[in-house]
Amino acid sequence: MHRGLFGGGLFGLGRAARRQVLFDVSADVHAGECLAVIGASGSGKTTLTRIMLGLGAADSGEIMYRGAEVNRGSAGMKALRAESSIVFQDPYGSLDPRWTVERSVSEPLWLRRRALGFAADEVEGKTVQALARVGLDPRMFLGRYPCDLSGGQAQRVAIARAIVNEPRVILADEPMSAIDVAARVRILETFQSILSGEGSRAIDSATGEPVRPAIIMVSHDLGVVQHIADRIVVLNEGRVVESGPTAAVLGDPQSDYTRQLIAAASL
Repeated sequence: MHRGLFGGGLFGLGRAARRQVLFDVSADVHAGECLAVIGASGSGKTTLTRIMLGLGAADSGEIMYRGAEVNRGSAGMKALRAESSIVFQDPYGSLDPRWTVERSVSEPLWLRRRALGFAADEVEGKTVQALARVGLDPRMFLGRYPCDLSGGQAQRVAIARAIVNEPRVILADEPMSAIDVAARVRILETFQSILSGEGSRAIDSATGEPVRPAIIMVSHDLGVVQHIADRIVVLNEGRVVESGPTAAVLGDPQSDYTRQLIAAASL
């Protein structure tokens, strides 16, 4: 059984506009699994995932990470920030066009090199390893720039940057919406490999096994979700209308809203 990484009731932000965004939401994600958060635009997906990663504060409720409460300045917050990463929707927008692939992927390690105690050659080695894990030949890609990459290649570089520091939690925010259909299969395979811990050299001290990160995937593409997600949370107007194992939610939806999403996706 995987240990829970997150848990607890989460409530909305909305302080500037004085409008509640989330209502009595509870969600959790476990090591080695993908939790998909789905719903229409404005349903609260972004707010929920930002709170889960400690990038936003809830008005009430709590967020827990590996048994520690996450709030400003807490040990739980510091651990979560150090052990999480993000893959954004637009890979070209998230990669500096002036930087080579090598510099982009290695940047998270250089920022924390002293704290981690890495030598320069270790940073280089981990950069090469990260590219290999996402199926890109380091010899061909280290010296390239974002303008030299296809959309799928650029997103795999972004994923390599996200996993280079062996995170325990990865937020993937619509990671395939800007990628052509042919490249999506390779991206899906990359995420599945990451979830399995394949290629990871970080060892979980509790299990002695390679670290298997949790992936929180925000998506409106149910075709993608059904192939990668272990569990689904369906949000509508800031409320969870349905949640559970992917096969159960998509195969036997209990809410009209979920049925409408499935019908619109032609699953």
